[in-house]
Order: sequence, then C-alpha cells, then structure tokens
Amino acid sequence: MQRFVLRRLTLLLPILFGISIIVFSLMYFIPGNPVDLILGENALPQDRAYLTHLLHLDEPLHKQYVFFVKDLFTGNLRSIHTRQSVWKEIFSRFPATLELAVWAMGFALVFALPLGLWAAVKQGTLIDYSAMTLALLGISMPHFWLGPLLILIFAYHLPLFPISGNEGLLSVILPALTLGTALMALLSRLTRTSTLEVLQQDYIRTAWAKGLSREKILLKHTLKNALIPVLTIAGIQTGALLSGAVITETVFDWPGIGTLLVEAIQSRNYPMVQGCVLVIACLYVMVNLITDLMYGLLDPRIRYS
Repeated sequence: MQRFVLRRLTLLLPILFGISIIVFSLMYFIPGNPVDLILGENALPQDRAYLTHLLHLDEPLHKQYVFFVKDLFTGNLRSIHTRQSVWKEIFSRFPATLELAVWAMGFALVFALPLGLWAAVKQGTLIDYSAMTLALLGISMPHFWLGPLLILIFAYHLPLFPISGNEGLLSVILPALTLGTALMALLSRLTRTSTLEVLQQDYIRTAWAKGLSREKILLKHTLKNALIPVLTIAGIQTGALLSGAVITETVFDWPGIGTLLVEAIQSRNYPMVQGCVLVIACLYVMVNLITDLMYGLLDPRIRYS
C-alpha cells in the first residue's frame, strides 16, 4: 500500500508543475498588453511603470516565472486593487465553496444510490423507466436555467428560501439542489448500470443459492462492488464541485471561490485570477488523488497492479 501511495504522489509532481506553467501563462493568452487592460490606455506613465514592475513584466520571461513561483510560496501574490494577499482572500471564500459542495454531493448521493439500485432491481418495469426518465431530465437541465427557475418558484412565488447570499442553512438549499441535480442524475444512471453488471456475477448467484436474505445480497454484496465505478465518477465530480461551480455561485451570489473568480475577471485582477485558477486546479488534482487511493482500497487488484 505504501508503494502505491508513493507512486501516486510521485506522479502528482509533474502535474502540479504543469499546472503552475499554465496558470502563469494565463496573462499572456489574453490579447493585448495586461497593463493597458488593467489601467486603460490613458493611464499615467508612472502608473504604467509601477504596475509593470509590480507584475514583473519588465523582466525576461523565465525570470517572470521564477518570480511567480516565489510569490506563490512566500505569499506575496497580491491583489492589484486591495494589495491584500491573494491566498487570504481565496481561503476566506473557501469554506463557503466547501459547504456548497458538501451539501450538493450529499443530496446527489442520498437520492442517486437508492434510485439507481432500485431501478436495477426493477429492470424493465415502470419504476425503472420512470427513474431513468427522471435522471435524463436531471442531466438535461443546465445550472444557468435550473437555478433561476428554483429562485422564481421557491424564493419569489413561494418565499421559502433566501434569493441570494449566505444567510444560514436555508440559503444553501437552492444552490445545492441546482448544483447536485445533474450529479444525482449521472450517479443514479451509473449506479443502475454498475448494479446490473454485478447482479450477473457468479458470486451473486451463489449468494442467492445459499439462501442469504435479499437485503444482505443487495446491500452488502451487490452495492459494495457496484460502488467502485460510481466512486470514481463521484470523486471526479467532487473536484468539479470544489472548483467553485462558477455558474451556480454567480446565479445565487454565493460568496465562494467561483464568485471571487468572476469578480477578478471583471476587474482585470490578474494575480487574483491566477490564484483562483491555481487553487481550483490543485483542488481538482488532490480530490482525484484521494479518489485514486480510495479506489485502490476498495479494489486490491488496482493497488497491486
């Protein structure tokens, strides 16, 4: 197991190095001079010179990258407008993003696993068709449409929940439903497919022949093995949820990393954009690493291969 973990951690290093290069290059992918985009073409020469030096644009490209990495590790990557540490502002928003991701994932799993398992057991019946139709509808509804619809129904016509912001437990319900609906639909379909495959295995037929109870066969022997591919997709989607869910956070004005990223893009705050993108990418990679390790724990064949 230790060799498995070390091998995965070793593979993580070049990925993080590549991410740092991509994030550093963001400023150069945008057409035009970053200084002109931030200050405008009519800025004073001294202001242009100060910002050019602040962003290290007066240095050769390789030195700019060295300064960028140094600023990352020393905490000197600062917002252009507030001069506050980028990390301080990002991590002040992270608890809100984490809260939203946990609620959305919880909603998705609570409904997806029973729905997928039930549809598999009742394959070919009205229950199966109804569950998969519901899943198809969930996948088909984009966040930017479902979010305003939920606001219109449950915050405007039926004033049960706050419209925007984070004002307590009720505030997280609508954005969590918006963010978790498509994930719930995806995981329920995957659970059904994986369960149907497991139900055809010899050890399941042996369990029926031994006279084990229906609940024990389905929950202990079937669902446990069917969860392996489901776990992989859920882990990947958790990375996406933690990455900020930019659209959902923007629709509900949720004070998370996604909203901070949009605000930084609108204000041309490039260090903040770089910091947000770097944190999002690293969160995605780390969640995938944890998923990889959990996959190895559930399936020893993966760990020893």
